Formats: sequence, C-alpha cells, structure tokens
Amino acid sequence: MKINADKLINKIHGCLMGVACGDAMGMPTSMMSPDAIRKIFPQGIDKFYDAPQGHSIHNGYQAGMVTDDTQQTLMVAEAILEDGYVDPKKIAQNILRWAERVRAFDSLMLGPSSLRALQAIQNGTRVEEAGSFGDTNGASMRISPIGILSVGDLETTVENVALACLPTHNTDIAIAGASAIAYAIGKAITNESNISTIVRSGLNASDKGMERGTPWIGASIRKRTELALNYLQNNHDRENVIRFLYDIIGTTTATTETVPTALAIVEYCKGDPVETIHFAANLGGDADTIGAIAGGIAGAFAGISAFPKDYIDLIERINNLNLESFATRLADLVMEKTKEIQWT
Repeated sequence: MKINADKLINKIHGCLMGVACGDAMGMPTSMMSPDAIRKIFPQGIDKFYDAPQGHSIHNGYQAGMVTDDTQQTLMVAEAILEDGYVDPKKIAQNILRWAERVRAFDSLMLGPSSLRALQAIQNGTRVEEAGSFGDTNGASMRISPIGILSVGDLETTVENVALACLPTHNTDIAIAGASAIAYAIGKAITNESNISTIVRSGLNASDKGMERGTPWIGASIRKRTELALNYLQNNHDRENVIRFLYDIIGTTTATTETVPTALAIVEYCKGDPVETIHFAANLGGDADTIGAIAGGIAGAFAGISAFPKDYIDLIERINNLNLESFATRLADLVMEKTKEIQWT
C-alpha cells in the first residue's frame, strides 16, 4: 500500500476538524427534538450559533465553542502521543485530570458511563474494573484518535479500541460501537474512495467488538445500521430521513442509537463533512456527539480542504485547539508504526 504523507496529514486534520465542527455545530441543539429546533431556529442550522439561553447543558456557550466531545478526544490523542501506544491507565489519567480541571463533576457535562467510572477511579477502583458497566456513547464519541492510529487494520483497531474503552466503557456494546467508528475512520484515512464501503466496513469491526468486554444487553448495532441504510436506499427527502432517524433509529446517548444514526448520516450526506455536520445539528437528540462522530468520519474521508476557511478559523480562535499540530504529530506516529505502508 502506498499513501502520500501530506495527504495523510490532510485527512487526519480533516478528521479532527470534523469532530470539532460537528460538536460545535450540534452544541446549541443538543437534547432538542427536531420540532423544538424548528421553533428556536426556524431557518434551520447551517452555521455556528450560541447556545439558546437556559440550555440544559451548554448555557452560556458561544457560537463555535466545542464541548466535552472534542476535549475528551484530544485527551485520548495526547495519551497516545505521550506513550506511542494505547495505554488504558494513561487515557483514564488524562480524562480524569481534564474532568477535574473543567469541574465536569459539578455539571451535566459528562455522560453517565464516564461519570460513574471516573468517580469510581477517584475513589480507588482499579482502571481495569471501573468501566465494566459503561454502555453509552462516550467511547464512540472520543475514539477517532484510535481509528487514526490503527490505520484501517481490523484486528489492530478492535484491540486498540478495547484498550481505550477499558477505563469507562468496557462492555461489548460500547466496544462494538467504538470499533465501528474507529475502523471507518481508519479506512477513510487510507484512501478508500467509496463512502458506502467505508460506512459498511464499520459493521465488520462492530461484530468483532461484540466479542470483547463485559456482555451487556442492547439492540444489535449491525442490524440497526442496516435498517437505517436500507431506508436510505429508497428515501431521499431530508425531512423524512431526519424523522426516521430521530423516531426509529434514535438519537439518545445509547451506543446502539448513536452509532447507527451517525453512520447513516455519513452515508446520506455522501461523506461531505459540511453537509454531515449540518444534518446532525438539525437532527437533534445528542446532536453534538452524533455530529462529532459523523463529522470525524466525513472529515477523514474528505480531508481538511473540504472545510470552509471561516469554519476552521472560528473553531481555532474560539477554542485554541491547534488541531493541525495534533494532526502532524499523529501522522508522524502512524508513519513510524506502520513500516509496511510505503509513505510517499
């Protein structure tokens, strides 16, 4: 396999920018229904907005501000870059330090699985045990650096995902969902040119992920995703697709809803990251997380050049993320660890 090194950086940068833009675009409409969104934003969401006054989670957030989705993603990236591999204890340490720094325990910022596991770790529970019951979408939300590092290898992806999930989301469902997203991202950055192939490749990783972690109850990620993709084959009206995904597939914090919906959005928007994040923001539910996940896949597929300059400038100015630096460092690590790939 031959991959251009500059193109790799472009795609990794696009992935991280997709996470951040999807997160920030969905921030104002998170925890809203499509009907509620229409009332507050009658023109729809096609740019960054401040959070509505009194928002249940993001009250006071300015247009373009990211949430914990992006922040935790970068904590995972930092852990990988510090060690050069996936260390569950380092990931737990980084996320816990971040949570304490931003006072996440005093707000509704953390999802239920992360909150429970991080509090357990604070109280002395071993990292290997803390995430035994975590089944919600926090793992899928912050998994993009694992997909980048694993560069489209199925076995490596699932192994690395399982390690990354260990501290907070060590259930088969959470690992399966995060594996689907990570593998789709890995395939996207290695120049797979068909977005449908990328989306469906995630289902193979999901199946493998279901073999890992604590067995848990829940719907099938594969079957829910296939239901969504089959619907898209014969239904192209945007409002109808929004209603189907919201009403039938689901947009809550459940991994078994978030992951199928995010994959379906990427498919429906043909891998266009701008269309993808707009769609997710207008869908509602856990819109920032769905936007971050779907945006990460689409961004990895299309690269940073697919994002408007004003989007990039706003995200960096408001949040001071320096995503290009993260992308360059991650690309260097990937090239160092994948000698079998010919980097040109």
